Amino acid sequence: MSAKPTDEGFSTTYPHSKGICGNAGATPHPPPFGGHLLPQGEKELFALMAASIGPEIERLIALLAKLPGLGQRSARRATLMLLKKREQLLAPLSAALAEAAARVKTCQVCGALDTRDPCAICADPGRDQSLLCVVEEVGALWAMERAVAFRGRYHVLGGLLSALDGVGPAALGIDALARRAGEQSVREVILALPATVDGQTTAHYLADRLAGAGVAVTMLARGVPVGGELDWLDDGTIAQAMRARRPAGA
Repeated sequence: MSAKPTDEGFSTTYPHSKGICGNAGATPHPPPFGGHLLPQGEKELFALMAASIGPEIERLIALLAKLPGLGQRSARRATLMLLKKREQLLAPLSAALAEAAARVKTCQVCGALDTRDPCAICADPGRDQSLLCVVEEVGALWAMERAVAFRGRYHVLGGLLSALDGVGPAALGIDALARRAGEQSVREVILALPATVDGQTTAHYLADRLAGAGVAVTMLARGVPVGGELDWLDDGTIAQAMRARRPAGA
């Protein structure tokens, strides 16, 4: 009996064509297209798949599979959809990627991504110059903007402090943050960092680093989310919500 396929591939061994469970046993066989077990090496498997579907298509699949949330299986499905709908999807996507690669740049002030430098947020005179919100990555900045709850400026660290990953203060935009926090117009720095071990470690480090900057250093509140039910929350969230309780009606 052959092994059952996994989500992203298949087993690398199959029963001998003339045998049964107790006979000659299994003979090595290269995994079918998309297999993630590579007994004969990645180069050999790539060559096998490229020969069956073409190197151009296989390269597209391999690149799509590197995107967050996509594996080989999802990348194959996305590739097939793109090739089926070339005019509606593939051509516009190709043009959009080329334009983004040519025009999008990193803001030298805050670290955000935009087609201009300084970015639109830093260049907006309507923004509150006294508030500076620190986020881990550009994705967190976009999330804050979607909420339309903050009208100040941002500072993107580009990561979090992590002893396990070897990420220290020098690898992040902390020196630039300290300089910006020292500007006369800034009166509060908001640490909008993840509620993880690395996030909290980074937040405490930044609080100590900015202690002498003459600005208030605050953190986002943690607790019960809007629409959340206590029975579905984890113990840590409930404990944090209890510590951060406030007067009713506030």
